[in-house]
Amino acid sequence: MSRVVLEGLEFHARHGVYDTEGVLGARFVVDAELYYDFAGLPDELSAAVNYAAVYIAIQEEVTGKRHQLIEVLADRIARRILSDQPGLARVTVRVHKPFAPLPGVFRDVFAELTLEQEDR
Repeated sequence: MSRVVLEGLEFHARHGVYDTEGVLGARFVVDAELYYDFAGLPDELSAAVNYAAVYIAIQEEVTGKRHQLIEVLADRIARRILSDQPGLARVTVRVHKPFAPLPGVFRDVFAELTLEQEDR
């Protein structure tokens, strides 16, 4: 299966369990892997998955509504992408929260979800 990857999409949003996260917000980073068979695809946007539209959908989901859990945000994004892009066979979404309020040194925290078209 072939794929197109949108990696490192950064947004400022207010997700999190704590009140301060809702007030101050933080940086969230999203990766989306879009799986569909594009071998032999004609060179026309109408025949492909429109990843500019996917970007806008991700941006709306991340910045539009506050969620306590990044797991829920990942689910909302994955389901939206599959709904908006019926040509996709599968999508993998990662929502990174690199500044999660944890009591230690860490590089990243992320939630990852893979859904197939029939899962939505």
